[in-house]
Amino acid sequence: MSKPSEINMTDKRSAESMWSAADVWIKKPHVVNKRLCGVTEPEYRDMDTAELNQVLSSLLGTNIEMTDISVFLHADVVVEEHETAGRWCVGVRTIIPKVNKTGDCRYKEVVIKDMVRNAVTFIPFEVNGVGQVTLKSSNIYQIQLQLKPDEWKLSIHALRPEQWYNDGVAYPKLSWLHSELLPKLSRWALESKASEFKSTLSLIPVEKYGILYQQLKEKYKALVKVWPEVTDPEKFVFEDVAIATYLLVLWGEERAENGTTTKQSFVDLGCGNGLLVHILNNEGHPGKGTDIRKRKIWDMYGPGTHLEENAIIPSNGFLFPTTDWLIGNHSDELTPWIPVIAARSSYSCRYFVLPCCLFDFCGKYQRRQCKKSQYKEYIDFITDVSTVCGFHTEEDCLRIPSTKRVCIIGKGRRYSEAEEPMVEERRSDYIRGREALFTSSGVSMNVNQCGNRGPHNDNGQNISTPANDWVNGFQPREKTEAVRNCSALPRDFVDAVVLRVAKALLSLTARDIESSDCVDAWNTGVQGGRVFIRDWRTRASGQSPRVTSKHKPPPSGALKTRLCWFHTRHPHGCPLPSEDCAFAHGATDLRPSTKPTKII
Repeated sequence: MSKPSEINMTDKRSAESMWSAADVWIKKPHVVNKRLCGVTEPEYRDMDTAELNQVLSSLLGTNIEMTDISVFLHADVVVEEHETAGRWCVGVRTIIPKVNKTGDCRYKEVVIKDMVRNAVTFIPFEVNGVGQVTLKSSNIYQIQLQLKPDEWKLSIHALRPEQWYNDGVAYPKLSWLHSELLPKLSRWALESKASEFKSTLSLIPVEKYGILYQQLKEKYKALVKVWPEVTDPEKFVFEDVAIATYLLVLWGEERAENGTTTKQSFVDLGCGNGLLVHILNNEGHPGKGTDIRKRKIWDMYGPGTHLEENAIIPSNGFLFPTTDWLIGNHSDELTPWIPVIAARSSYSCRYFVLPCCLFDFCGKYQRRQCKKSQYKEYIDFITDVSTVCGFHTEEDCLRIPSTKRVCIIGKGRRYSEAEEPMVEERRSDYIRGREALFTSSGVSMNVNQCGNRGPHNDNGQNISTPANDWVNGFQPREKTEAVRNCSALPRDFVDAVVLRVAKALLSLTARDIESSDCVDAWNTGVQGGRVFIRDWRTRASGQSPRVTSKHKPPPSGALKTRLCWFHTRHPHGCPLPSEDCAFAHGATDLRPSTKPTKII
């Protein structure tokens, strides 16, 4: 047995906090070991020592050496203390690597919780394709909380550390358990707070998700290199791959449950770049995406991907009676409407929404509680909408590179089809009630990005829309994105403003500065090729300001497409030699820009 690696608990908590931390490692090891997709959560049974020995023999084989394992389990405890039924809590978990390089081999662990010693032991074994079991006795380890009067310690130690096997995935290095896992367990034990949301992928089989995700990631990763949009390609490509994987597994489970092989149809409302639609179409699901604005990448997908440029207005003119699923992936102002549209489209229509920006039926969502996070309150609001619409509503957390990754799913109805008129009346009353909240609070109803209220044409005249069928005040986003900063201003205009401000500052005299309200004199430039950085330390000590250089020379072969402002405008010129400056020192050093001229 190894000498345990220990970490002192700076703040003594109850033993329950240790079990809470251990459960994170048991149920969600992928949060620490990034090479894992997850585990199948074990179902535990309480048992005495005799039953424990029987379970281990049945799982691992009757020919295993139980002596060392038994000693390891009973260390520092009188055997009789474990004889009472329920002292051991035993389950088996299956570890799911992101990439399984061993074919049909399945990694499993017997998880044994020792309620007497506040310890949890992991006994790994492998099962091959024909059911043969191999015990990995070299990798048996234990996590224990040692409760002493003067100090508490959290420790990890192995049965046979000298024989420890490492494959970097299911079997990480023993040193990794000490240096990475142990501090995490200590921190989790001290925090010991429950999440507002469910654990990730709680509604689908994690193993199926992991396998399919790796397949789709490999299939669509080439899009990262040819991504024509201004958004981050790695984030958006792999995020949509993860969302598509989730939906494909969810729909596969639904087909198995219903005993059908027909793939579900879908409509993605507010589809954006259309990649989710592209993947779902490619994987055999009939459907389309619609968005108010066409993206550059749409033309790259080919004829097999069905995308439409159209504004969705919640009304009787935008129902989908033959569609199985409606999707709202960061659908913004459409998010609260998607459960309503699904409910009114047909009795069999289901939906999936992944909320991002917070919108109500006719405007920005107004926070009404302070005991929850704003995001949690909004998730509860969409869940409430779904419940009022009559859906069996479920919530799950996706594995995507986003802080807003909670999805809401409406799969079936809580009422019979004959009750539809009564439920529809309840839906309408709910929507009118939300609209009344906006009216009574004096909040402007759905002002669009340009500050215009309500529907209008190019001349600014009000026009009627089908939105009035369901609610007053709904306004889809503008087709053309409004630029909210100076990035679209012509370069000549920006240069003129900068020059005017600089001349005004350079013309200031010492008397002007002393008579102004400014505490500090303006630094007129860079001296000696270096930037002077002054802070409170130098002022307090009376020292001269420290001198640091922030300059990095331009890369070799870089084109200088703009003139150096210091070289042409500053009285002292540029402090850098031409070869070290990223900008052109004169017309001979200048190269033409390949970017188009910006026009207001």
